[in-house]
Amino acid sequence: MKERILVVEDERIIACDIKYCLENSGYNVLAVIAYGEQAIEKAEELQPDLVLMDVMLKGEMNGVQAAEIIINKLNVPVVFLTAHSDESTLIKAKATQPFGYIFKPFEETQLITTIEIALSKHQKETIMRDELQKEKEMRELKSRFVSMVSHEFRNPLSTILNSTELLANHSQEIGENKKEEYLYHIQNAVKNLNQLLSDVLLVGKAEVHQTNFNPAPLDLEKFCQDLVAELKLIATEKHQIILKIQGCCTQQKEDSAANNISLPRLDEKLLRHIFTNLLSNAIKYSPQGGIISFDLFCLQGEAIFRIQDEGIGIPEIEQDNLFNSFQRASNVGQIPGHGLGLSIVKQYVELHRGEINFVSKEGVGTTFIVSLPLD
Repeated sequence: MKERILVVEDERIIACDIKYCLENSGYNVLAVIAYGEQAIEKAEELQPDLVLMDVMLKGEMNGVQAAEIIINKLNVPVVFLTAHSDESTLIKAKATQPFGYIFKPFEETQLITTIEIALSKHQKETIMRDELQKEKEMRELKSRFVSMVSHEFRNPLSTILNSTELLANHSQEIGENKKEEYLYHIQNAVKNLNQLLSDVLLVGKAEVHQTNFNPAPLDLEKFCQDLVAELKLIATEKHQIILKIQGCCTQQKEDSAANNISLPRLDEKLLRHIFTNLLSNAIKYSPQGGIISFDLFCLQGEAIFRIQDEGIGIPEIEQDNLFNSFQRASNVGQIPGHGLGLSIVKQYVELHRGEINFVSKEGVGTTFIVSLPLD
């Protein structure tokens, strides 16, 4: 179907001619309006692809004023219709940066050609604007990446350098306990660097769609129980992880008379990464401790996971960008991290055709909800 056009013309005979010409050429005329105020309301309501606007209209608002508001509010291309070609009128009209002019009386060919050129020009400008925005976002992403890398790499590298220098230059003066402490710091720093590099590679793979997705039958209840048992080993005594499972995540095979059950097909490796990250975050961002609730609800054809903590929460102003790469909340303080985990989590959830959402209040806590289809 051709583009949708709003016609703003106060002379009824001319308006009828325009409507006929446009519809005869396959365009969809949404409405014919005679007043500038009504044109703004209709444009907001109908969201046209183009507005054909008479410069001189009935009422207090002329076409130039109405066009300026429509362009600023909706970024819709406007083509002016006018019988007034005086210089002052054209100067006012040009200030709104319209996509074309049609002078009365006009021919059908002129009308259609001007509209086609305007639509094509607007489409190209939109594509160019989107590309410029993407380029700007990429520059900002690279800037954040360089900033993050310089920060995240500097500390562990300094630890490794200082510790190795002490061991190399003062080995005879350092006791065995101190040597073990320095070796521990070196190993821990290397682990942090390795984790950071692994996460960067995971983000890169996901962005170019190279992540392997290998769904296989999985016992979700046992998976969650094993995961919680592992995470309890890294949680402090201040944290209490509580797992609750409701419903049955297995399905009875309809084509079998025996008690033959069917397990949902999910990628255990990706699933482990998703919930290890979310539960680890719940622990990490609850420095004062508290209850970490991990709930699994198995409904018909869907598994819903809920991870809830009593931690520092996420500032409301920063929540829209939470799943962006290298994005960290401003209230994390000295809590370690590099802002890649949730970006990877979201992409792994989407590989399962699932959804991830969250609610959070600063100083109260955060709840993540992951929904995955089981069929």
